[in-house]
Amino acid sequence: MPIHEKLKGILIDFIRVSVTELPLDVIEALKHAYEAEKAPFIKSVYEAYFKNLEVARAERIPLCQDTGLIEFFVKAGTKSPFLDYIEDTLVEAVREATHKVPLRPNAVHPFKNINTGDNTGSRIPFVHVELVPGSADLDIYIYIAGGGSSFPASARSFLPGLGFKAIKNLVIETVANWGMNACPPLMIGIGIAGTLEIAALLSKKALLRKIGERNLDPDVAQLEEELKNELNNLGIGAQGLGGKITVLDVFIEYAHRHPATLFGAVSIGCWANRRGRIVIHPDLSYELPLHRR
Repeated sequence: MPIHEKLKGILIDFIRVSVTELPLDVIEALKHAYEAEKAPFIKSVYEAYFKNLEVARAERIPLCQDTGLIEFFVKAGTKSPFLDYIEDTLVEAVREATHKVPLRPNAVHPFKNINTGDNTGSRIPFVHVELVPGSADLDIYIYIAGGGSSFPASARSFLPGLGFKAIKNLVIETVANWGMNACPPLMIGIGIAGTLEIAALLSKKALLRKIGERNLDPDVAQLEEELKNELNNLGIGAQGLGGKITVLDVFIEYAHRHPATLFGAVSIGCWANRRGRIVIHPDLSYELPLHRR
């Protein structure tokens, strides 16, 4: 079998794992949330989640009927033998996975309202590539962007003098107004930058972090914890039915800004935070660090 076809087969299996199993850190966070809740009715919601996960994994079927828009964030080693065709292979893998996994077709033309039927289209799957000099590996994150959790996303420009307080208010406002519709408990990704597109991209990349993984800047890490506590005090709870846990975690990523601009963006992930990571070596051996395999 040609190397290209072998690589595509590995990526199809990667997609299958990512839509049928949650990462271990998410499962552990859900268990902690279950223990934190005392009301039997709220606990029953989590019990339904766990049953859902059990059936999806056993039957190897998607754990949610909305298999989302698929996004890839690739750290590509400049010495990888697959660098020339990894983007095309990712697109082909999504196209074939749509029928083999299967995935619900979700790619719709924004003007003609026509579904392509295979989860591919203009710039979909979304592929973002960063080059890693000297490496021969491909380090690929996948994010399954479901419609319900993607809908509440927000971005806004602020007067720089308003600082983080204004961005924090945007996050609280977004979660308070729309969080209950996004299948909580939620993951919150925040991007802060000097232009809109950088802030938006960073807010989505923030959601790739493992739960409990704090920003390397201790001041920003403290803000993550503080905002997590404030959001949980909203009392929205699992599926918007009330409870102690509204968010499982909050992640902030930032870029240095222009002196005259400040942009904040928030992206939201639902309880079924379907993300995965695969590290592919030049000999096509690979690891899936976020999942039990």
